[in-house]
Amino acid sequence: MNWGELRFCLISNFIGVEMSDFLKYLPGRLGNPDSLLNVDKRLDPRILAAYKAAGMDGPPEESPVSAESSYEECLAHCVDMESNSTMINMMMSQNMPEFPSVESTTETIKGVDANDILLYIHRPKDVAGKMPCVVHTHGGGMVILKASDPTYQIWRNSIAAKGVMVVGVEFRNGGGELGNHPFPAGLNDCCSAIRWTAERKTEFGISSIVVSGESGGGNLCAATALKAKQEGWLEEISGVYAMCPYVSGAYADPPEDLLSLRENDQYMLDVSMMGALAKVYDPEGKHSSSPLAWPLRAQKTDLEGLPPHVISVNELDPLRDEGLAYYRKLVGAGVSAVGRTIHGTPHGADMAFPEQVPEVFESTLRDLVGFAHSLS
Repeated sequence: MNWGELRFCLISNFIGVEMSDFLKYLPGRLGNPDSLLNVDKRLDPRILAAYKAAGMDGPPEESPVSAESSYEECLAHCVDMESNSTMINMMMSQNMPEFPSVESTTETIKGVDANDILLYIHRPKDVAGKMPCVVHTHGGGMVILKASDPTYQIWRNSIAAKGVMVVGVEFRNGGGELGNHPFPAGLNDCCSAIRWTAERKTEFGISSIVVSGESGGGNLCAATALKAKQEGWLEEISGVYAMCPYVSGAYADPPEDLLSLRENDQYMLDVSMMGALAKVYDPEGKHSSSPLAWPLRAQKTDLEGLPPHVISVNELDPLRDEGLAYYRKLVGAGVSAVGRTIHGTPHGADMAFPEQVPEVFESTLRDLVGFAHSLS
């Protein structure tokens, strides 16, 4: 029996409440280990309807891999995950919205490892004078997916349509089509993209640079600030906007203080699967304590002096509490930081469902754009 259970037994004996009566009021899988996202009353019904329309409202399949699986098995699962996303991407591509006010181009640059990095550049056509720039690092646990995927194209164009330049980074992944490149390859590419953009602030008319990403991209945007501080170029980053960040690396044995890893397990994300993705990112676990690999490992001295941050999390996300824990560490280190929880949403849903929950999509979009303008 751990201390939490012992404490509850002492309290329950005092007030006469049975453990079973108490547990049923706890959220998600804390109260019912068999709870599913589609029956959780906290879920926005519009998102549930979208899942039903896509046939995604059934019970989740158990992850075939975990942190205990071999590196090769984890790599193979990355390929399978990307293959499954291909059909979704094809469906989304058929209904891509148009953004007539945005000019989109590409640029290939050289990274610090002498590799080619493709950048997707989106500029609003009707903005005179300087504008902020968002360097976007896409999701996928640092090991799968691409900046060219429709979800990320829509998100970047939506930001640009609000009067902000956007640079999307096609960084090297730990696995999948753009792998196999473990840590720190993807992080190095994101830093190269930021530095390339900063060198061209005058050319592009950029007033400030905000690094933003979701999930694995939330890890990378936080890590770029930490790396910039270590290497002495932190002044090139004006702010960080991390969405549903995947930053703890603690998925093989979830710690008690990150309750959402149990509360919301298998709510879109499977904690066992995230442990497997962490192995793909850091195959031998040599960097498990490095804040550049897992920003939640950062100490106060690592965080002091960082630029303003926004940490945005989703209520029904297994990653919710690690994002909030990172926010609290930033505040404790004296960093100007805002924590934001989007209720009724699972992992990344505020940017993934622009048609189904337009108010939620627009709220996050406005918040990011407003943050970027506030730093100009």
